[in-house]
Amino acid sequence: MHKPPRIAVAYHSGRGHTEVLAQAVRTGAQAAGAETTMVIVDAMDDAKWEILDTADAIVFGAPTYMGSASGKFHAFAESTNKRWARQAWKDKLGSGFTISACKAGDKDSSLGYFATLGAQHGMIWVSLGLLPGWHLSHESENDLNRLGYFNGAAATLPGDLPPDAVHKADIATAEHLGRRVAEQTAAFLAGRAALTHR
Repeated sequence: MHKPPRIAVAYHSGRGHTEVLAQAVRTGAQAAGAETTMVIVDAMDDAKWEILDTADAIVFGAPTYMGSASGKFHAFAESTNKRWARQAWKDKLGSGFTISACKAGDKDSSLGYFATLGAQHGMIWVSLGLLPGWHLSHESENDLNRLGYFNGAAATLPGDLPPDAVHKADIATAEHLGRRVAEQTAAFLAGRAALTHR
C-alpha cells in the first residue's frame, strides 16, 4: 500500500487573510488523504527546511502586495538558492495561492512568480484545473474560481475587512486546489513506484 503524499504549505500571511487560504488548502489536501504540514516562511529554521526538503509537494502562498508576492515571501524564495544549486526540490510537485484587496490586483503576477520559482527548482506545476466561474450571466460570485485564475487559487477581499470575511467561494477554491495537489501527487508517486518496480 502506498504511503500518503506529504504536502507542505509554505506561506507568508501579512494580516491573516492568506492564513485563511492556507488552512483551506490544508483542509482540501487532507480530505484527499495527504499528510499536510504548514510552514510559515517568515523565519525559517532547520526543522522547517527539513519539512520542505522531505515533502512530495510544496504549495506556495503569499498576499499580493504592489504587484507581486509579499517581500517576506520573496526573502524566503531567495533563501532557497542552496537548494536550487543542488536541485534538492527537483520533481516535487508545486502550486500556489494568493489574495489581494483589488479584484484584479495583479494576482496573476504572484501566481506566475510562484510557478517560475517552482520551475527554477525543477518542480512540476499543478494548475487549478477549473473553468472560470462567474463569467456568464447565469453564474454568480459564489462559483468556484469566481475570479477566473488558472495558475493557482486566487482570492480578493476589500483591504479594510478582517480575515473571517474571506469569501466562501475563494475558500472553497483553495480547498479544491489542496485536493487537486494531493490527488496529482498521489498519482505521480504511484506512477513513479510502478516504474521502479516494473
